[in-house]
Amino acid sequence: MLTYCMRKRLFLLSRETLKPSVSPQQRRCESGGSLLELQHYISPGRTGRRSTYGPLGTELKRNVLQQWWTAVVSLKPQVFGISTPCSSIDGGTLKIVDGEALGEQLKDLPEAQLKERLHRLFQHNQSLRTSLLQGALEQFVPSLELLNRKLPFGLAQTGLCYQPEPEGADTIGCFTEVTKASLVWFCSLRTSSQWLDYWARQRLQWWRKFALGPSDFSVCDVLSEELEEGASRGVKVLYQFPSGSETLETLWSFGDTKLLKTHHGSRAKLLCKDGRRSVVPHVLSVSADMDRGVLAFLFNSLQHVQKVDSKQRLYQRKVLKLHPTLAPVKVALDMGRGSTSELRQVCESLLQEFLEAGISAWPGYLDTTYSSMESLHAKYDEMGVLFTVMITDSTLENGLLMVRNRNTTIKETMHISEIKQFLLKYISAAENI
Repeated sequence: MLTYCMRKRLFLLSRETLKPSVSPQQRRCESGGSLLELQHYISPGRTGRRSTYGPLGTELKRNVLQQWWTAVVSLKPQVFGISTPCSSIDGGTLKIVDGEALGEQLKDLPEAQLKERLHRLFQHNQSLRTSLLQGALEQFVPSLELLNRKLPFGLAQTGLCYQPEPEGADTIGCFTEVTKASLVWFCSLRTSSQWLDYWARQRLQWWRKFALGPSDFSVCDVLSEELEEGASRGVKVLYQFPSGSETLETLWSFGDTKLLKTHHGSRAKLLCKDGRRSVVPHVLSVSADMDRGVLAFLFNSLQHVQKVDSKQRLYQRKVLKLHPTLAPVKVALDMGRGSTSELRQVCESLLQEFLEAGISAWPGYLDTTYSSMESLHAKYDEMGVLFTVMITDSTLENGLLMVRNRNTTIKETMHISEIKQFLLKYISAAENI
């Protein structure tokens, strides 16, 4: 199955090879150099419009989504998680069709029959969601009894959506896959403006909490001519990429229109308690593009540091200073020269201890290719690894190992029995900043 999109000519009926357009996201990847692709984070997708994630990028995205969920749902007693399907049989603008079957059905049809067949096909096939808002609106009524119909409260979820491509020569009506994080907040009319301001502050603080350069994140009001249909007010959270400012998150104040439309105008079943009054709640939508957010954190964390090597030569060191809670790998385990089998046993035992404690670790000792300490540190700095732990003969003799900090490059000696607690305290302290 594939997503069907209408181009200037139906691509299934044409054998012409269309030149792919270059999206802002692809330009961002190119302007960031080869680091992100080289160290297994992110690279342009096959279409050139969306990116694919490597092992480290996948883990980074998972961490970002987890932190979003913690901040928006787990720590907010009035917000509840939901899960809704990404496709439905309701009328939608984006349909799923079988490309090969469609080509066979449309082959050699006269124009009148072609139009009729396409109309019938699009009318009955499943549609893919373009946002998470509709699913939350549909879940509003089932959630009311759980909450005793009391305002305010929110419904949150994360998932895939399909959004229109920037228009180009070959992208008319085409959509791309995006991971969204959505909060839909239900409140009274009299408090809606204050709640929109509250959530705008909360969301900006969240983005800045994990940033190396917080000033690159900002908010602004949406101009009246740019408001989404049905919205009375909007706010955008922006990030300043090298190629320009782009929107990471949008907040909309929709009033009660969308909720009434979803439930066919049945006001009685939508009534909620606002103090002593019964009201139909107003809807605030907070929606973040998490793929663009991952890119923002990567660009924001990338630093080029000048350093003098042991031969007094000046060179530039790339360091990916991701926030400790977002970093895909917290510690890399490596070993020096010595009794290889015994050192490896110590590494394997320590690795298992880290993993059982929930500390993501990189088994660098499995790479038997010789590397100097400087090149090893450079590799782990580019990967964004917080700490490098070196197991040596001294570890076998007295239990001491060498620990290097990514941010400070300071090396310190620590007993092997202390390293796990040291890492757990470091990560915990970073989460609470």
